[in-house]
Amino acid sequence: MATGKMAKLLKLNFEVISFGEKIAPIYVYYKNGDEELIPIYCDKDAKANVQEIYTALRNMMFVLSFHPKQSALRHARKEIIRFS
Repeated sequence: MATGKMAKLLKLNFEVISFGEKIAPIYVYYKNGDEELIPIYCDKDAKANVQEIYTALRNMMFVLSFHPKQSALRHARKEIIRFS
């Protein structure tokens, strides 16, 4: 749910891949086009709530928006700040 909320805010697509486990760790990656996956969140125990995950994603996307290779995220920086 947190990833979907973040994707909607930033107007990005997202995909959920389930490995069929009842309680699986949560991993979130960012990918722009054909570039490599960038890990932005991990909760190995799957104990965090939606708001904690959303806050962690928002913080990581904000930091990532300053990376020179991720210029596509620059436009999203204002949206990230606005919904802090």
